[in-house]
Amino acid sequence: HGALSQASRSGPVLPLFIVEPMFWAQPDASARQWEFCAESLAELREALAALGQPLVIRTGEALAVLKALHRQRGIAQLWSHQETGNDFTYRRDRLVASWCREQSIRWHQPRSFGVIRAMGNRDGWAPAWELLMRQPVCADPAPLTRLGGIDPGGIPSADDLKLPSDPCPGRQRGGRSQGAALLESFLHHRGRRYAKELSSPLTAFESCSRLSAHLTFGTLSMREIVQTARLNKGPKAFVERLHWHCHFIQKLESQPSLEYQNAHRAYDGLRADDPQRLALWIEGRTGWPFVDACMRALRHHGWINFRMRAMLMSVASYQLWLPWRQSGEALARLFVDYEPGIHWNQCQMQSGTSGINTVRIYNPIKQGLDHDPEGAFIRQWLPELQGVPVSGIHTPWLLAQPPETYPHPVVDYEAAARQARDQVWGLRKGQGYRCEAEAIQRRHGSRRRRRARPPADNGQLSLELG
Repeated sequence: HGALSQASRSGPVLPLFIVEPMFWAQPDASARQWEFCAESLAELREALAALGQPLVIRTGEALAVLKALHRQRGIAQLWSHQETGNDFTYRRDRLVASWCREQSIRWHQPRSFGVIRAMGNRDGWAPAWELLMRQPVCADPAPLTRLGGIDPGGIPSADDLKLPSDPCPGRQRGGRSQGAALLESFLHHRGRRYAKELSSPLTAFESCSRLSAHLTFGTLSMREIVQTARLNKGPKAFVERLHWHCHFIQKLESQPSLEYQNAHRAYDGLRADDPQRLALWIEGRTGWPFVDACMRALRHHGWINFRMRAMLMSVASYQLWLPWRQSGEALARLFVDYEPGIHWNQCQMQSGTSGINTVRIYNPIKQGLDHDPEGAFIRQWLPELQGVPVSGIHTPWLLAQPPETYPHPVVDYEAAARQARDQVWGLRKGQGYRCEAEAIQRRHGSRRRRRARPPADNGQLSLELG
């Protein structure tokens, strides 16, 4: 922990975690996320107690907690990792920064991710990321002086925070020991077929690293994962994805409005809310078996692999024609590893509003045929289809006797995709579209050269629009 390691060399340290009820009341927060966080805090508290000073927990509004501690103890310096979170954390950080300036308290924010504040464009970003990743991993903190007279405070429950019930029986457990075990097993045996098995939900639960929640909550650092992966000759594709992890967070850091506003304003007002379609999608009852199986697996585990996340968002945005904010908030709550900088950029990319990315409209039936040809994953998550033969498992509505307990498709997926494609294409041909897209590219586009790839039939309707 870079902030703690550096702070411990500067004098007495009070390790503090502030549980903010207003943060956990935001529409992208959930009990499953908090429970992972709480488990991580419990393990961190034990580790810090072994160093001499247990973690102190306070529940309340961040600025009020800091003001109270300053009155009681006097804060000389404030240390925390640089954070790129949601709109709530952005506004909170501005308030805390203003208060620190008023009190002449220096607020140090060392970087844990390769994200750079106040970066006007992407020139030089990739070399800067590499430079940070090559720096030595932070040393363990020095022994901490026990500060007397401070109640360590309790870790609240999800009920204490008034979080809605959120059953997630397959959720990963939080804590650094859990993350370290995952990293070890991935690099030494689970990840051997990573590049070949990361796309299918049949294999991804085992062959993907499953480290994303630990990166989100900071139980492992980006730098130690990158360096450990390289040292152990981990999959090159895995390290590449760690690079892209920071690439997307940098976009939100540079433009916080991407969380709630179309990157390209030509798409404003394109889609309207449809609560009924949204509910069917969230419940895994769209009538497209592979889509529904992925959604139900996500609800159970709090995780699904990246390609299936893209498919779920694409289907919501194109075939169901839902606004990305509406579907994006629902997905955010389901992801234990919800990372705003990645999530909202992906929501915009998969709904076609980013303005600079190829529009990909996933064919939900072909995705199932490609990644679950025998229907094993579908049968695992859709008991209604247990008795359906392989020949009809992906399109049960076409059977002579469709299953009575499984719904027909919400819409004709091919007709809906064509209609969506035509609407998006029409906007892309509009006056001034390209000029705004070029400005977005200058601000957010990757400067890395891409290798040419042969075209692939991957179950998407792709619009190569420059």
